[in-house]
This record gives sequence, structure tokens and C-alpha cells, in this order.
Amino acid sequence: MVAVAGCLIGYFIRKSIAEGKVNSAEELAKKLIEEAEKEVETTKKELLIEAKEEVHKLRSEFERESRERRNELQKIERRLIQKEETLDKKAENLEKKDEKLSRKLVELDEKGEQLEQLRNQEKQKLEELSGLTGEEAKTLLLRDVEKEIRVETAMMIKEMESRAKEEAEKRAKEIITYTIQKCAADHVAETTVTVVQLPNDEMKGRIIGREGRNIRTLETLTGIDLIIDDTPEAVILSGFDPVRREIARVALEKLIVDGRIHPARIEEMVEKAKREVETMMKEEGEQAAFDAGVHNVHPELIKLLGRLRFRTSYGQSVLKHAVEVSHVAGIMATELGADIKVARRAGLFHDIGKAVDHEVEGTHVEIGMELLRKYKESKEVIHAISTHHGDYEPQTVEAVLVTAADAISAARPGARRETLESYIKRLQKLEEIANDYDGVEKCFAIQAGREIRILVKPESYSDAEIVMLARNLTKRIESELEYPGQIKVNVIRETRAVEYAK
Repeated sequence: MVAVAGCLIGYFIRKSIAEGKVNSAEELAKKLIEEAEKEVETTKKELLIEAKEEVHKLRSEFERESRERRNELQKIERRLIQKEETLDKKAENLEKKDEKLSRKLVELDEKGEQLEQLRNQEKQKLEELSGLTGEEAKTLLLRDVEKEIRVETAMMIKEMESRAKEEAEKRAKEIITYTIQKCAADHVAETTVTVVQLPNDEMKGRIIGREGRNIRTLETLTGIDLIIDDTPEAVILSGFDPVRREIARVALEKLIVDGRIHPARIEEMVEKAKREVETMMKEEGEQAAFDAGVHNVHPELIKLLGRLRFRTSYGQSVLKHAVEVSHVAGIMATELGADIKVARRAGLFHDIGKAVDHEVEGTHVEIGMELLRKYKESKEVIHAISTHHGDYEPQTVEAVLVTAADAISAARPGARRETLESYIKRLQKLEEIANDYDGVEKCFAIQAGREIRILVKPESYSDAEIVMLARNLTKRIESELEYPGQIKVNVIRETRAVEYAK
């Protein structure tokens, strides 16, 4: 019982203690709730105040922006109204201008009709006064215009020709200068005489020597005649053999430089000159063979080629002619598929007989054939050179090519001196061409055929029309004549008034 009583007492004590704690907790919870509610209420009030302030602020900004936009819209609206008013005014002005233009167009149409009527009336009056129809007047006017155009064209041609001549002269000088720098070669060789310059006339007496022994020794050793005349500071060497003449020239120049002129010294110098000329001929022959592209040539043929340097034909160097024929024949053989080596070789040797034709009887063709046989040239080469003057019928293509190349080289402009007969014929033809034109009174070929002067009747040509006449003459001369260089066409028109005072 005591235990039960103790349990009950303990239960009630714990219950009372628990209830006390519960009550304390409830009171604390109430206080906390009240405090929380107070804080919430305070926070709520603060948030409401802040929200109201924010709303007020946003409302103020919105109202300010709204006012600004309204002001801008009002400004834009005012500008649009002003532009609309301006456009309305412009539209009214355009309408007024359109009406004015319409009226003016109507007036212009009316005036155009009136002008057309007046023009027709004037045309009729002009036709009555002039006695010409419209088509006839048009034809007459076209003739006048054509005449004016011809005059203007002639003046333009004259101006252009003058300008072209200036440019051509300038360009020609440049080309000639460049050509001289690239190729300064002598194309016209001496024929039978050679002039040796002396330092003074006293040297003539030393060359003659006592009782003429020096000059006789020199003439005997060289086979060349020395002509000592009144020509100041010069001695003339005369002889048909160009090699001997060259030996005499070299020997005489050496004696002049040395100053010791007597028979023994002359003999020594002549021997030296012979060796020098032989060396020169060998070098010239080797150079010619090299230029022509011909190899494996016998040394004696090389020397004979070198002798051709001193030989000329109608003023044309035979050695240069031989090299040229070799080139031309080789080029044609290349184009035709013939034997290039034979063509070149035959072209180079075709005039080899001229090197010794003063010493051996026969034509240079026969002499050349014998020389080539002697030095073991091929039958094809010998046959090719045998036909170049028509002595034999050509049997091969190479023979025909050598003949053609020889004719081309000899006949090209500037290769040989012109014969008197062809020169006279050219002058006559030149004057005949000028006399074919109506209104030509006289014509003269002058300046060795390099100029023709034409006198025209003043009533047949005007100053402008003679330009066209000169141009037409130039074209015809170019098409009908062959001539070296250029021919100047000079057309002259003059009017003279002659009176006699009595």
C-alpha cells in the first residue's frame, strides 16, 4: 500500500511539475506569438509604407514621361500639320503651273502651225525667187557642204602630215643612231684607187726619193702605180688588183710612220705588209665561214674567201654578198625541206672564182668549179654554184635556191649602184605620172629623182585642193615605182599679176 501510495504521490508530483512546465511554455509561446505578431505588424506597416512610396515614385516618373511624350507628340503633330499645309500649297502651285503649261502647250501648237504655214509660204517665195525647187536647193547646199568638208579635210591632212613628219623625223634619227651603233660597216668599197693620207707635203719628196728610186722600188715590188700630183697631203694608189693595192697601202703607211724610206726598208715593209694582208684575208675568210655557218672548209678556200673582201661588183662587197647569199639560201632550204648544208655551202662559194679571175682565164663560174674540185668539195655543191648564172641547167633544188638567193642579194635596194639607163627611166616615169593629172602645167624631176616639183594652173586647184593632189600623187608613185629612199612631192600653185607702166 505504501508503494502504491508512493507511486500515486510521485505521479501527482510529476503531473504538477509537468503542468507547471506546460503552463510556463504556453505563456512563453503566447509571449513569442504576441511579439511575432507585433514584429509582423511592424514589418507589414513598413512594407506598406515602402510600397506606397515606390508606387508614388513610379507614378511620378510615369506622369513625367507621359508629359514628355505628350509634348513630343504635340510637337510632331504641329510639324506634320505644317508639312501638310506646305504640301497643300505646293500641290496648289503645281496645279497652277500645270494649267499654265497646258495653256502654253496649246499656244505653242498654235504657233507651230503658224510657223509651218509661214515656212511653207517662205519656201514657196524662195523657190519663186531663186527658180530652184527644194530638192535642187538641197543638192546645191550639199555640194557646198561637200566642198567645205573637202577643204577642211585637206587642211586636217596637211596638219596631220606635218605632225607625222615631225614624229617620223624624230623617230628616224633615233633608229639611224641606234643602227649606226649596232652596225657601223662600210657597204661601198673602193674599186680601182686607194688614197693614202700624208702628214705633210714634204713626205711626197721622200716617197719619190733621189732620182725616183724609192717610188720605182715600191711600184716594182707591189705592182701598183703611185700617183703623186698636186692633191694636198695625199698619194693615190692605182691598180686593178685590190689585194696588191691593199699591200701597197699597208706598206706605204708603215713607211710613213717609220720615217726611214729607202729601197731596203721598202722591201722589208712590203714583205711585212704581205704577211699582214695574208693574215687579214685568212681571218676574214674564217669569219665569213663562221657567219655563214659553214664548217670544215679547206684552208686554201678560206684564204680565197678572204680575198673577196677586197673585191667589189657594182659597188657591192663580194664577200658580204657571198655571206648574204649563204644565209638566204639556207633559210629557203629550211622552209622547203632541202639540204641546208649544201645550200649554205654553195651560197658561200658561188663567187669564189672572182678571187682569182684576174690571174686565171675563164669565167668566174668555171674558175670556181675548178677550185672546188681541186679542194675536194662535193658534187652537189659544185653543181649548185655552176647554175647561178644560167651556164648549166639546175638539176637539184639547192641549185635553184642558190640562183634565187644570188638574184635576191644583188637586186635588193641599196645592194648595187643604179645603172644610168634605169635611173633615166625612173625620172621619165616620175614626170609621166605627174603629167597624167588635169590642171598640171609643168613638172620637173630634180635632186637626182628624190624630188618632183609640179606647177599647177591656179584656176584648176585651190590652196586646199593641192594638198589632196600631192597626196594622190604620192600614193600613185608608191604603187607604180620602185626607188631607193623617198621621193618628195612638191606641188606649187601661184597667181601672178603683171602690168606695165608707160
